[in-house]
Amino acid sequence: MQFFSSNFKLGILGGGQLGKMLLYDCKRYDVFTKVMDPNKNAPASKLADEFVIGDLTNYEDVINFGKNVDVLTIEIENINTDALEFLEKKGKKVFPSSSTLKIIQNKSKQKYFYKQHNLPTSNYKSYNGIKDIIDDYNIGNIQLPSVWKSAKFGYDGKGVKIIKNFNDIKSLPNVQCLIEEKVNIKKELSVIVVRNPNKEERCFPVVEMEFNPDSNLVEYIMCPAKISNDLEEKAYEIALKTAQKFDSIGLLAVELFLTNENEIIINEVAPRPHNSGHHTIECCMTSQFDQHIRSVLNLPLGSTEIKIPGIMVNLVGENKTEGDVKYNNIEKVFNTPGVSTHLYGKKKSRLNRKMGHITIVNNEIEEAIKIGKKIKNLIKVTT
Repeated sequence: MQFFSSNFKLGILGGGQLGKMLLYDCKRYDVFTKVMDPNKNAPASKLADEFVIGDLTNYEDVINFGKNVDVLTIEIENINTDALEFLEKKGKKVFPSSSTLKIIQNKSKQKYFYKQHNLPTSNYKSYNGIKDIIDDYNIGNIQLPSVWKSAKFGYDGKGVKIIKNFNDIKSLPNVQCLIEEKVNIKKELSVIVVRNPNKEERCFPVVEMEFNPDSNLVEYIMCPAKISNDLEEKAYEIALKTAQKFDSIGLLAVELFLTNENEIIINEVAPRPHNSGHHTIECCMTSQFDQHIRSVLNLPLGSTEIKIPGIMVNLVGENKTEGDVKYNNIEKVFNTPGVSTHLYGKKKSRLNRKMGHITIVNNEIEEAIKIGKKIKNLIKVTT
């Protein structure tokens, strides 16, 4: 099939910043793109060759969109998987598959999948709601502190809570959920795996993630991670095995915990471009976005080798009331060597909304980290 400068159409479900960054590489390859998102002003709306407003969770909307493209992919997990399954049965190429998405959309199913396939993860138990949790707590089956997670619709720090006492349990929403053992960790790591239908597969370098303790959002991504070679190889082994068990096509971001005992376990995964891979645009021979396009089109994968170490700083809204965005002091970083600024095109800022990111590259990772910390303190996203 001829993908370039042709009538071929790549369909992307979701038009957020991940879709926007995918489109940069689609433009470079002259691949025709069709994007659907419920927001008419979505970041990808101005870059797509064809943009459709539609509900990603609506069966008919997804089918009507998908039947008019040649290959269908996603930039967000919250998609109607029944519609994707119908399209697959009609012969449509859908990556990731509906079966993979059905597991990953539900964190309880995800955890069961890891246990089922002997993939290392923390201990957990699933619940239908608060009553079941309270009953289990009353008979001593829940040890506090623990980690509560909503089974569905949790993202960017939402749907996750540390429960320390009985009052915390009583304040939980009454939804399908799971409670995980609270693991003592040294570092949070991530490995992005890319696989194509020919089963060619690559891992991006292991990165280290630093989270904001209040919002539970990633503040910094450091590449490469400061871990031993043995731990690095272990992280690759676990991530690759996870992607193989899912038989994932496209990207699979595998978020990992490095425990105090130097064990590596899986936290959760995302089957799409991921926040922990934004630095690859500047730091790696091939970016995660380029790789995703190559993989879903079954093209040869690019090298994931590091060109230069770097750190990514997330820019998130700090204003509690939504309003027109203002990037305070951002002009002060433009003359800093090794700095690349990415703004997502969201006109409205609100508390903890991802508005952009900045990558800082340097031959010395410690210097990149030092500059990144200064930039984080300098730039304030407000209204």
